[in-house]
Amino acid sequence: MAAEVQTPVGACNPAPNPGGRIVKRALLWVVALAALLFAGTPFVFMIVTALKSQGEFLSNMWGMPQGLHLENFRQVLEGGFARYLLNTALVSAAAVILTLLAASLAAYPLARFRFRLGRPIFLLFLAGAMIPVHVTLIPTFILSRDIGLYDTRWALLGPYIGFNLPLAIFILTEFMRQVPAELEEAALVDGASSWERFSRIMLPLTVPAMSTVGIYSFIFVWNEFIFALVLISSPENMTMPLGLMQFYGQYQINVPGIMAALTLGAFPVIALYLAAQERVVAGLVAGALKG
Repeated sequence: MAAEVQTPVGACNPAPNPGGRIVKRALLWVVALAALLFAGTPFVFMIVTALKSQGEFLSNMWGMPQGLHLENFRQVLEGGFARYLLNTALVSAAAVILTLLAASLAAYPLARFRFRLGRPIFLLFLAGAMIPVHVTLIPTFILSRDIGLYDTRWALLGPYIGFNLPLAIFILTEFMRQVPAELEEAALVDGASSWERFSRIMLPLTVPAMSTVGIYSFIFVWNEFIFALVLISSPENMTMPLGLMQFYGQYQINVPGIMAALTLGAFPVIALYLAAQERVVAGLVAGALKG
């Protein structure tokens, strides 16, 4: 009989390399810290400058403030910035709600029903994402003026919803396609209508995707400038990005005051994203996986 060949223990399973894992983890920490410094430095500069006086900023732009000059925030709020924030919050909330409603109603039949024009309609929605914003400025201005919405906050809703819909419909459609069809089939056997299957089954299951769409739509609307510049002229109707222009003087600029306004304007978006970041990531990951 041929002698059995003994395979050394551990020949096929090499010993773990703890040194390699430590180096890899250290490199990941270095990259993460570098990304944090790159992304966080502007925010730190903004907050530190907002706490300076104008004299401190002019004498030492990069230095730390000698004291907490909270009067910058008080002057900004008394200068009408609170009204700009309120206008932006109202327009953003209305635009996000209407975008989610329209996108979910469009995505459900595209994802769950099979009809001849389903694919062309879906591609037509996606084609809307390739339309440059500046091409629509003049037609949007003329349309808003003709229907009597010019220089009102609600004139912004049409453009905001229209430019948010392509991405919203794409995300929700792909997410709804991953929902098991057996859930709706069971509800259909129980006599549920299409609306009941949509409202009671599909909508609760698409909360992660809806959160993702809502966050991205909110950030877009909150920071949007060009449509507000074209469609709004009265200070009482201005949104926050457009209202920031009112803090620029003809011969001088109060940089700490502007930084205080930027801090107040950025805080709601940052707080909302930090509170909902897990839902945003869950919506993106779940929409990319096969059910």
